[in-house]
Amino acid sequence: MPLSSRPEQELVTAVGAGNVLTSATDLIRYSADASPYHQVPRVVVLARTGDDVAAVFRFACGNGRRVVLRAAGTSLNGQAQGDDILLDVRRHFDRAAVEEDGAILRSAPGVILARANARLARYGRMLGPDPASSAAACVGGVVANNASGMTCGVHANSYRTVESLRIVLPSGTRLDTAAHDADRHLAEAEPELVARLLAIRDEIRADPELAARIRAKFAIKNTSGYRLDAFLDGDTPAQIVRGLLVGSQGTLGFLEEITFRTVPSPRWASTAFLRFPDLAAAAAVVPALMDLGARAAELLDNLSLRATRSIGGAPGWMHDIGEDDAGLLVEFRSGDQAELDRFEHQARELLDGVVLHGTFTRDARTAGGFWAVRKGLLTALGANRPPGTILLGEDVCVPPARVAEAAVALRGILAAHRFDASVAGHASAGNLHFTMVFDPADPDDVERYARCVEEIVTLIVDRFDGSLKGEHGTGRNMAPFLEREWGPRLTGLMRRVKGAFDPHGILGHGVLFTDDPRAHLRHLKALPAVNPLLDGCIECGFCEPVCPSRDLTTTPRQRIVLQREIARRGDSDAGLESEYGYAAVDTCAADGSCATACPVGIDTGHAMKQLRHARHGGAAERVTPALARHWATAERLARILLRLARTLADLAGDRPVRAASLLARKVLGANRVPEWLPATPGPAPAVTGRGPRPAGTTAVHVPSCVNRIFGAPPGAPDATTVTAALPVLAGRAGIALWTPPDLAGACCGTVWHSKGHRAAHAHAAGDLVRRLWRWSDGGRLPIVVDAGSCTLGILREAPSVLDDGDRARHAALTVVDALTWARTDLLPKLTVTRRLARAVLHPTCAMSHLGNTGDLRAVADALAEEVVEPLAATCCGFAGDRGFLHRELTESATRAETAEIAGITADAYLSGNRPCELGLQHAGGHPYEHALVALERATRPPQ
Repeated sequence: MPLSSRPEQELVTAVGAGNVLTSATDLIRYSADASPYHQVPRVVVLARTGDDVAAVFRFACGNGRRVVLRAAGTSLNGQAQGDDILLDVRRHFDRAAVEEDGAILRSAPGVILARANARLARYGRMLGPDPASSAAACVGGVVANNASGMTCGVHANSYRTVESLRIVLPSGTRLDTAAHDADRHLAEAEPELVARLLAIRDEIRADPELAARIRAKFAIKNTSGYRLDAFLDGDTPAQIVRGLLVGSQGTLGFLEEITFRTVPSPRWASTAFLRFPDLAAAAAVVPALMDLGARAAELLDNLSLRATRSIGGAPGWMHDIGEDDAGLLVEFRSGDQAELDRFEHQARELLDGVVLHGTFTRDARTAGGFWAVRKGLLTALGANRPPGTILLGEDVCVPPARVAEAAVALRGILAAHRFDASVAGHASAGNLHFTMVFDPADPDDVERYARCVEEIVTLIVDRFDGSLKGEHGTGRNMAPFLEREWGPRLTGLMRRVKGAFDPHGILGHGVLFTDDPRAHLRHLKALPAVNPLLDGCIECGFCEPVCPSRDLTTTPRQRIVLQREIARRGDSDAGLESEYGYAAVDTCAADGSCATACPVGIDTGHAMKQLRHARHGGAAERVTPALARHWATAERLARILLRLARTLADLAGDRPVRAASLLARKVLGANRVPEWLPATPGPAPAVTGRGPRPAGTTAVHVPSCVNRIFGAPPGAPDATTVTAALPVLAGRAGIALWTPPDLAGACCGTVWHSKGHRAAHAHAAGDLVRRLWRWSDGGRLPIVVDAGSCTLGILREAPSVLDDGDRARHAALTVVDALTWARTDLLPKLTVTRRLARAVLHPTCAMSHLGNTGDLRAVADALAEEVVEPLAATCCGFAGDRGFLHRELTESATRAETAEIAGITADAYLSGNRPCELGLQHAGGHPYEHALVALERATRPPQ
């Protein structure tokens, strides 16, 4: 869509052409958030600075336009979408700084909450808000919605822990509420705003009954409307502005920087996932548990338990529950083990005779599994919904002492309206979450939902005097009921606040206020079936922070959103489908990281491999199996070409080699011919096996083909590769490790799997399994593989393409990654003689899938005094050869990680997979190598 209109050209002038997106693909991929709503913006703007935001605001004020601010888009209520200007304030706002030994965190709005907490963990601190979406939600969205979560209640939420804000107001005015002259600056820049705020303050304070009502409303969790208690807690205009902007849901201004006062993060935890006979019994014990000192008490009803029992980490009893059973996830935390002992003892006495199953644990892995169940609840419920339906997640809050009564009443209303809906939530705070699944294309179903909501509003407001929104923000689905909860006078004050800040009404239209009583029934999104692998997605966005292409083209969520839009349009928009090829299929690393982040394991990368397979012509499907059958020849040819290219590059520089590769790519296709990268190494030394397997062999070493092809990185201390280092390490440890002599042509087939060449993958995997069977003496000996992606390919990807005989052989094999084998078998028998001062690590996505990132860390700890693991490290995007085909993918995927380590001087840069090491060196310039190569150097006998 060209920028033909004059107003859009003003935006380009203000923020730069590359930051104004108008193509159909860009608009549609930003059209959905985690809510059941769907609106396509007219234009997307990528703001780089607060100045950009101010320019967009001024543009909107001057042109009668509307703006919606979007960070992570994990909003459940449509706050991150709109039909005009959508302003992305995540991508370029990811800076944070820890101050005062962790007591203070200054953060830009695009920082992911979990990563902010990772920065604070070393100080024993954390942010107060801890929503279930913390692995994906951004700090700005958390503060804008005053999101809370499992443990912070009302005492440690954003309103209570945000010390100051740097703000861009709708007029474009900038304000730092902590500045010594903040009030003077605000009065000079915005005299009308100041006058209106002071008038509202004086009116509230002059009416003790009104002030008491406001205090009572915020005694429990409440994110419905504005924080009117800001007029009671703040005396000056700047203080009032600080309070009002928290929880304002992007309707009063932009939070450019947020300064938090952090809270302690006690070191020790005791956690129990308890089974109760019914919902009432589980909820009834919560107040007593909180009185004992519990930090969290999470309630899950029967339907919640059934939806989440397949999530890894679920306790065994969840697989055998009765029709009425309910669960309670309880956690005590302390810096003192003896205090935890007291907590546990008192809790057991309280729960004796009430709990059907469950006990306390201090094992972090077990407790982490319990929390994974709780945090994955909404996504799990969405994955189980019938085709064509949408999931709407709501939350309400009642006085904590009445949570059991409210939970039972809520379930009753949902059942009466034929919603087989779960009730769960933060029972410790009286905060209950529930879901409703309905078909937005069926008018009767929509009306059934509407009637149910009306009855729930009546229940919460009239019977419990509670909050219609406890922590998700008012949003589009509760905006019509704002006055029902607050009454005309208090709602009128809120509207006056909105008018004072945003007289042109540019921000967050429909997010908090509406005059349309049926606004919550409009813009409901349709979710057509597109692929069984993807149809369970509710577009929550949990996958996005780990996606390598997140800042280049599309994320897993956006790939699915685009597929659904293509399905909705049918054959009417061939251009959209054409754009999808590069934006979604070509630049997907297909590394499966999205599946690890998704609570229900949706692997969008696997779906992209299916699309790659569908795009292959018959000729490609005939050629690639032949190439797989002659892989030994391909290896030799690759090594010859590498030697020639590396020699030419060393003599004449990289430019002529790159020019030749670009020409070949232009002629033969960018997805077929790799681009020459300066970090490309020369060929590896030839691997020579050692004859027949000797007697006494302990394990079999199978060098991956990628390590047989690519040599040491340019700039490495010497030419040692992991293929050479591993046998040397085994010898020093006194272990008989055998390398077979007939390795040529052996390949796990991962390269073919990634490209969607199924026949070639099947041939390679089957051939390798038969070789492994023979080399390992029928599975008797363990097989050590020296590349993480190949270990993963053998263990996880090969079985699906094997025939019955090879599948049986595969099941009898013991395949272990070299890092794991080094930790368990080598390290205890090795002596480090040359300890490094500092090493930087990059755990690969394959390690995450294998669960052996700790093995990389253990090897690094053994050879270096200090080990740095970047907080921003995710999949590097090299993905076998994807980084050769689309170098921009790796450059984008590693940008934050490269920036994080830019100021660090290290003696070694370590990983565990040759393509990843190559990609990281290309992106950052550091010679990454396999950690076992560094270990071999560190354990060499003294000279």
